[in-house]
Parts: sequence; structure tokens; C-alpha cells
Amino acid sequence: MTYYNEHSKVWLSVDCIIFGFDEGKLKILIGKRQMDPGRGEWSLYGGFVSSDESVDDAAARTLYELTGLRNLFMRQVGAFGSVDRDPGDRVVSIAYYALINVNDYDDDLRLSHGVKWVDINEIPQLYSDHNEMVNKARKMMQQKLAHEPVGFRLLPALFTLTQLQQLYEAVNGAELDKRNFRKRIKDMDFIEKTDLMDKTSSKRGAYLYRFNKRVYNEAPNFKL
Repeated sequence: MTYYNEHSKVWLSVDCIIFGFDEGKLKILIGKRQMDPGRGEWSLYGGFVSSDESVDDAAARTLYELTGLRNLFMRQVGAFGSVDRDPGDRVVSIAYYALINVNDYDDDLRLSHGVKWVDINEIPQLYSDHNEMVNKARKMMQQKLAHEPVGFRLLPALFTLTQLQQLYEAVNGAELDKRNFRKRIKDMDFIEKTDLMDKTSSKRGAYLYRFNKRVYNEAPNFKL
């Protein structure tokens, strides 16, 4: 124990970048800090790691406390440990990003936590290094989306091709050629066309599609 007593203690926390997709926009959940230091500043949602839980468990717990949802898609972004990142004390934070379907999130629960969805392109200055966390998480998600169909976690079970294209454009921050995009989608057996129509945007309507996880798992070679 003498060896441990010779070194200063460091606090360990988790911060969660929660992505959602709504009205053709990629969004994240942020709120005003309810504690010092930084009270009243825009911030990601997070918390300290308990002595009896792993960092992954702490992140999953934090996400559940905020959203009421379990088994979310969650990936570690990395450690953020600049000496002066938290004016309160020496705190190292492990950042995670998660993907949720906005419609699955109980809006009353969101309001009770005092958080709101903000367009990824309109994020204000956040507390400490949280903007850096968001930027790194977005880059990681862009890389992930290019090789795995994780974007379906942001969409409803049934979606139009327009919604799917808007999702990819929102994540990558660039427009895609409609013809080329749909040609690529047509070659992907795990994106199934249904007989159902969405008529909310036009009288003619648009066919609804769904993601077939079983087909994807049997033929996982994917790149968009």
C-alpha cells in the first residue's frame, strides 16, 4: 500500500455523446451543468465511475439514467486527461458515443433531465473539452458508418430511401448523388423493400424499407 500512497489520487468519469437523427438532421443531447465548476454551461451528460463498476458499466448506467433505454449501440471514443481540463480537481474522462432512435426516447424523461437535441452543426461552446469529444466521436461514427450499417439504429424500423440518404449526408456533412446512392442501396440485400408506403411527404408516396439483420450477418461485406 505504501507505493499507492506515494501517488496523488485522480478522479475517473465518463461522458456520453448521444447521437440522434430527426427531421433530416444529425443531433446530439446536451444540457446545462447543474454543478460547479461550470454551472450553467452547456455540457454533455456524464458522471463519475463508481469503485465497483467498470468504465463500460458506468457508461451504460449513465445512458440508462438519461434515456431509460438499455442495450444501446455504444462505443468508446477515448480518454481525455489534460491536466487542466477540469478546474474542480484532477479528472480523467472516458468518452463514449451512443446511437438512439429519437422516437424511442420518452420526451418527458428528456425534459426531466433538462437536456435537448441540438443540430450537430449548431453546437454551442461546451464545458471543458466536450466539443473535442463530440468532434472525435463524429469522425469515428463516419468511419463506422462507411463499413457497418450502424445508421439503422438512428432510424425507425421502417424508413424511406430519402430518409436513409439524409442520414448519411447528415453524418458525413456532404451531399450524395441520389442516383448513385440508390444504385448502391439496390445491391444490398439486407435493405429490404416492403409493400408499405409513406404518404406524409407526397400524395404519390414513397416505399418503405427495413433493415434485415439476419441477411446482413450472413453476408457482412459492406461498404457505402
